[in-house]
Amino acid sequence: MGLISVVEWWMVYQPSILNFQWNSPHTPFSSPLFLTLSIITYLSLTLFLTNLPLPPFPHHLLKPITALHNLLLLLLSLLMLLGTSLTLLTHTPHLHWAICFPPHTKPTGPLFFWAYIFYLSKILEFLDTLFIILSRSTRRLTFLHVYHHSTVLLMSYLWLQTSQSLFPVALLTNASVHVIMYAYYFLTALSFRPSWKRAVTNCQILQFLFSFAISALMLRFHFSSSGCSGIWGWCFNALFNASLFALFVDFHLKSYAHGRNSTDKRIVDKDS
Repeated sequence: MGLISVVEWWMVYQPSILNFQWNSPHTPFSSPLFLTLSIITYLSLTLFLTNLPLPPFPHHLLKPITALHNLLLLLLSLLMLLGTSLTLLTHTPHLHWAICFPPHTKPTGPLFFWAYIFYLSKILEFLDTLFIILSRSTRRLTFLHVYHHSTVLLMSYLWLQTSQSLFPVALLTNASVHVIMYAYYFLTALSFRPSWKRAVTNCQILQFLFSFAISALMLRFHFSSSGCSGIWGWCFNALFNASLFALFVDFHLKSYAHGRNSTDKRIVDKDS
């Protein structure tokens, strides 16, 4: 068995992946109560810890923890990118499914397994906020950051709950950007200063523009055929992306106007 076949088996045809089923509330962490409590807890702790007069966490201890966290999310993003790509190429009945699931598609199989991993990874990303608070770098704790982290969990939950069309493309583009982004954060945590911080922000903006363009194609399929699964979940996703895009453009203009990209020390936000 060749290397590609081995990777394909572990990423697509391993039984727990191949036979995955999203079944709320029986799938771990899939109940609406868990989702609601997770978001409320995140927002409450963020507000509480931000206003608590904590001393800065020792820098020599925080840096390696942050580096490890960024490395973990980098590898997880790479894993999701590989798993979703192989599933689309080797298991999906038709590549058309990457854009439009048939109506009443059930959330089962490898594509939905990787969407589930994506959903869980958004809970892990809550730690980004904790590290910002511990470093007492309050300037980095923007509305965009908190809004994104709290809402993207709901978005990824709806991917699974509604069998939302187009999420495979969203997952691929998001994971690709996150590989680049977390590589930047990982190197920064190791005291390297890559020169491509602005490129990370530009990639995220391009991701939004691409999502709007591919959404138009999905809507064409939806209205010219028997429809696409999870259209109401997509509606929420589209509104969320539009709001993020507006906030992100504002962030970009404030960060890089008048040559300030070399002096603005705010970390680029994690956006979907």
